[in-house]
Amino acid sequence: MKKNSSIFVSLVMMTLLISGCSEKILNAKGYPGQSEVTSEVKADTHNKDAKHSNDQMQNNVEQAKQSVANTSDENMKRHTTDKNQDGIQVVFNPESIPVLVNKQNKLPENYKPADLVYTDIPFVSDVTNEKRKMRRVAAAAVNQLFAGAKADGISLLAVSAYRSHETQTTLFNSYVNRDGYEKARTYSALPGTSEHETGLAIDVTSGNGKCAAENCFGGTPEAIWLEQHAAEYGFIIRYPQGKESITGYQYEPWHLRYVGKELALEITSKGITLEEYYNEV
Repeated sequence: MKKNSSIFVSLVMMTLLISGCSEKILNAKGYPGQSEVTSEVKADTHNKDAKHSNDQMQNNVEQAKQSVANTSDENMKRHTTDKNQDGIQVVFNPESIPVLVNKQNKLPENYKPADLVYTDIPFVSDVTNEKRKMRRVAAAAVNQLFAGAKADGISLLAVSAYRSHETQTTLFNSYVNRDGYEKARTYSALPGTSEHETGLAIDVTSGNGKCAAENCFGGTPEAIWLEQHAAEYGFIIRYPQGKESITGYQYEPWHLRYVGKELALEITSKGITLEEYYNEV
């Protein structure tokens, strides 16, 4: 009996030892085909991670493109507006160089450019000090324009540059008293909607002072020179002939608006107005 018991115990011990060894061997070597399956799982996981990474990168690229587009749109459309109580749009960023100011888009109340400086060009004799100023970048550009004209044998005089809101109010009211409201609106801007209030516009005339802000200035050597060369200095003829229904104003070959050289060349080469340019953007 004892002998049988010993034999039984020995068999049990051997079975346990063999079982333990088998488990260790399996743990060490894995089951048949495990390495292949593990490689496939790892490869699949890698592919999924790579795809996720690529998708994330593409998403980041698209977001970056959209951000650039939005930034570009914001920069180019600085005239973006909000309606005031009169239904006229009020520009958000009046300091922007290409800001659109017209009968539908006005400057904020009490706006005054912070960088007004005196220009270094000849004016007609009765111009006040205020009207001799422009924003710094525009003043530098108009100084160069006058110098360029002189080098080409063209003599120019400035008539009026910057106007404060108060000055524009007085001027517009005087035109209304003289010609009536509707007529005055065809050639003069309501206070707040005048480009002169931006400090980026200037009226010029011939060196002899004749035809100042008059239709007879059109067709003169000075007007022709401006049509051909103003854009080289960053200016456009703001109210060109044949565009009255778009600008809302009659032809004014003497009214120059600074928008920057690149934009001025584009607008002039296309033969469009500032309004049409923004409609294209």
